[in-house]
Amino acid sequence: MPAVWVFMSIVILIISFIAGFIFFYVTSSLTNHVKKKQLEEITSLLIDFIILIWIGKLILNINVFISDPLAVLAYPSNSKAFYIAVLLLILHIGYQVKRHKFEIKTLLFSFVPVFLVASFVYEFIQIVWGGNTFTWGYLGLLMVLLILYLIFYDRISSKRITFSLLTIWGLGQLILAMIMPFITVFGYMLSPWFMSLILIFCFILFIKTIERGNHND
Repeated sequence: MPAVWVFMSIVILIISFIAGFIFFYVTSSLTNHVKKKQLEEITSLLIDFIILIWIGKLILNINVFISDPLAVLAYPSNSKAFYIAVLLLILHIGYQVKRHKFEIKTLLFSFVPVFLVASFVYEFIQIVWGGNTFTWGYLGLLMVLLILYLIFYDRISSKRITFSLLTIWGLGQLILAMIMPFITVFGYMLSPWFMSLILIFCFILFIKTIERGNHND
């Protein structure tokens, strides 16, 4: 039964991100060559993140893994494995940026619409198929962010819309954490302290983007 649950979760994630990729490809004003390159980089990072989540799960269940490796594979990943994966991915991205493999701000601009649509589709499936009524608030937040993206993505700079949406997303998640039993991202229950760190990070980048924009003006 756990193996079936893991398989279905992977299928839902794949469907969700395919929807996100299609949305980005259709709505983005970038050239087809650039869009394909951005989607390839996003796909590569997503695969890396999934692998890192499994690594985090193995680290947290190292004793079980040593005695019965296959048993760990059936274990569902938890928020701690998610945190470990985020930390390792940040280190990985930092290394890639240092080697000038890609521009992080450009990648974020492409990733935001993919993430928002994938999250929306994922939560919608959870409501329709899984009957999870606790995700209505998050679904509403994602809908608002998608509307804002469609309205402003070609009217203001890509950096401003990217960090604005990320800041609103983080703030919205913190507000939901105050009124809901828990908050989730792709099925992972996240603590308010983790969302606070993300909000602070996004807010700092947002302020820096505004300051640089005013300086350039």
